[in-house]
Amino acid sequence: MVTLIVGAQWGDEGKGKIVDLLSQEADIVARYQGGANAGHTLVIDGKKYVLHLIPSGILHPNVQCVIGNGVVIDPVALMDEIKMLEDYGISIDGRLFISHRAHLIMPYHKLLDAAREKAASAKDDSTNRKNAIGTTGRGIGPAYIDKASRTGVRIVDLLDRKRFSDKLRTNIGEVNKLLAKIYDYEQLDAEKIADEYCQFDTQIDPYITDTTLFLHDAIQSGKRVLLEGAQGAMLDVDHGTYPFVTSSNPTSGGAATGLGLPPTAIQRVMGVVKAYSTRVGNGPFPTELHDETGENLRKIGHEFGATTGRPRRCGWLDAFSLRYSVIVNGITEIALTKMDVLDSFDEIKICTGYNLDGKAQKSLPADADTLERVEPVYETVKGWKTSLEGIRKYEDLPEAAKAYIARIEQLSGARVSIVSTSPDRADTIIRG
Repeated sequence: MVTLIVGAQWGDEGKGKIVDLLSQEADIVARYQGGANAGHTLVIDGKKYVLHLIPSGILHPNVQCVIGNGVVIDPVALMDEIKMLEDYGISIDGRLFISHRAHLIMPYHKLLDAAREKAASAKDDSTNRKNAIGTTGRGIGPAYIDKASRTGVRIVDLLDRKRFSDKLRTNIGEVNKLLAKIYDYEQLDAEKIADEYCQFDTQIDPYITDTTLFLHDAIQSGKRVLLEGAQGAMLDVDHGTYPFVTSSNPTSGGAATGLGLPPTAIQRVMGVVKAYSTRVGNGPFPTELHDETGENLRKIGHEFGATTGRPRRCGWLDAFSLRYSVIVNGITEIALTKMDVLDSFDEIKICTGYNLDGKAQKSLPADADTLERVEPVYETVKGWKTSLEGIRKYEDLPEAAKAYIARIEQLSGARVSIVSTSPDRADTIIRG
């Protein structure tokens, strides 16, 4: 059985908790895209864990974890994460497998990322709008650019020091020219970087394997495999709010290419949905609230990035874009998170559609400028005004909470099969 967990909004939906929860019944958890710009926060028995590259299933001692070819790996972040797990007493020996086809984030990727964002942060005179995407500055975009332009460095390249050094010198030569002319940055030393990365290779060598073959054999033998991505569908480079998107495909199609699996191998697609909406970085966000309600959602929900600490933009649940996400990803069931954040609200709004210049929209606008101009159409439902924390049976939920869930199901076209009532692993409702 292969199950895919996908973020159905703008990321930060709480995928880490859901993957961790479902990992209890899995043999393997595999990550298929993104990099250390993503952060999965888990709370287990009151202890907080933040993972960026290693799949959330690593906290279960019997689960094997895979970092697939579609992930771009920052060596520093990976080694820090391995050390953190070891410090917590979590053994990864024989449990972590990294694709030899995965691309590496190099020091110049981070420099280019930061420099480009800085240059783009000035307002465009013609639109009076900032053109910066709002990246994390961790080099993810530039690494994917190199991958697409066929100049990227893969883990397999580290096996041949001469080939690796030659490629590195060529890349750094071009980067140094660019940084010197445009950004006035300090020149990079190719040999020093080569030494550092070859040392990294000796550290991760025990984990490197052909993960495509590993997963194929596991599926053929009947093992239970859980696939997880980073970010969310609305940040997909093809299907999201372009150009304010990530550099890869968090949507379900990205799981096949990011792990070397045939699409037919995936038997179940679950979308993780926050009970309201949030977004980090720039770009259109139709239901964003710039008032006290938005601030309350941020405070109650602790809406600050696990990776950067940046405050998230908050708004009501956008069911119109959620329906689009369900269609694009083939989502058949939903894991609804952070329901407890809405406990204190008298009324809760749901966006059911968009109007543009007074005309109802039939589909999600493809361009950011148009999406910035839409007016969300809301309907209001009654709040439940009581704490949901600790509720673990669906029948024990207040009727107003059940009605809210039912309306989400109607608008999205997918059944809510999991409801999270607090950050803790145990506070979760599983519907039969």
